[in-house]
Amino acid sequence: MSEPFNVFQQTRKHLKTGNLTFLKAQVAKWQKLTKLIQPLLPQPEQWQVVCYEYGILTVTGENQALISQLGYLQKQYISKLAQHAELKDLKQIRPYLRSRQPDTPIRTASSQSLAPETQEMLRNAAGFVSDPKLSQALLRLASNKK
Repeated sequence: MSEPFNVFQQTRKHLKTGNLTFLKAQVAKWQKLTKLIQPLLPQPEQWQVVCYEYGILTVTGENQALISQLGYLQKQYISKLAQHAELKDLKQIRPYLRSRQPDTPIRTASSQSLAPETQEMLRNAAGFVSDPKLSQALLRLASNKK
């Protein structure tokens, strides 16, 4: 059995740059693989390759259902992907959940105003509640203060 190769091990040609050149090359390879796998994996999802070594392709996505699908149907996807020269030694796909990007807008309930009937019901409920903190919270919610 061969000795595993540490891809982040510094070599003489990388000493002066702190492996920056090497890391840029790795990221460029992962970006190329991302473009290659994108149409072949479950859609609609923006898959990202985060690592590919020793025949294990690690990808991330934002949709848990599609990540599960990729995990269950891994053998079928591996056979599709392994037809490409860059992934000829592909043995396993490791899909992980990626958190949403910060610039992705997430709709929150606080961005919507409450209907007048709902506001009135909350005010009435605040009058019936004996807990002062809960009563104040219901009144704040009814007034739509942020």
